[in-house]
Amino acid sequence: MSSTGYVQSERKTSFDSPYKDLFIYYLHGQVVPDQNLFDPDFIGCWPEDEFSFLFFSRPARAKVEKLLNSQPRLTLLDEFQMTYDQWQGGRLAPFRVGRFHIAPPWQMPWNNQEISQEELPIVLDPGVVFGTGTHPTTCSCLEALELVFGRAKIVSALDLGTGTGLLALAASRLGSPKTLAVDLNFLAVNTAIKNVRLNRLQDSVLVVQGRAEDFIDSPSDLVIANIHYEVMKHLIQAQGFCAKKWFILSGLLRTQAKDIASSLSRHPFQIIKKWEQDGIWHTFFGKIG
Repeated sequence: MSSTGYVQSERKTSFDSPYKDLFIYYLHGQVVPDQNLFDPDFIGCWPEDEFSFLFFSRPARAKVEKLLNSQPRLTLLDEFQMTYDQWQGGRLAPFRVGRFHIAPPWQMPWNNQEISQEELPIVLDPGVVFGTGTHPTTCSCLEALELVFGRAKIVSALDLGTGTGLLALAASRLGSPKTLAVDLNFLAVNTAIKNVRLNRLQDSVLVVQGRAEDFIDSPSDLVIANIHYEVMKHLIQAQGFCAKKWFILSGLLRTQAKDIASSLSRHPFQIIKKWEQDGIWHTFFGKIG
């Protein structure tokens, strides 16, 4: 099991409602997977640098104390209780972006109504991973995906920093027969895999754990990177990036966007459209070569 996070995958069936309450334990140190954690109340582990966050659906102080005794290098720094909606920044609900109709599995409106052939339904269960799909950068990327698939036939796509897997799923829904989705965090990877299964897209979307820099050379027509600036500035210098045909770059603040645009201008890259959301977030859609 990877040290970059893990998830209790059999807690509930895929179509249960989300967790109502979260009990979060904030630890210093990287948690080594421990069988004592894997019970029905354990949701997952999220690592952040030298720290770890353990998620449970019920109070689990005794379990955490047992873990601390078995792994003395860990230290409990704090514990929190909040609702699932508070953790996700609001209640999950169906929403639309362009042709995409996105909804959690417990609230799929198309179960009770017909979906036109023009609409592209996506089931999205973010679990405790950040990313409900409504962030401005995600919405811009969804709009950009519609643009690129309207301009060209995409045979393969690469989604770096996939998170919940939404953008990879969107690429597949638009017609990409092969999409590789990559994330460093194992909890995100497991969440994305679950979403691929919920949408029955296992034949066209492959989710793997790894560093974006290690996968940029993977052959693909399109690269999607809604990712940290510190990672992106290296990705666009890679030979593998130059070998792509199209790019969608997002997750950039204003100064970062200026730096990325400047770097792109020194290569045969054409920025076709820019998004500036809320005066803060920037997204680029463009062509290579």
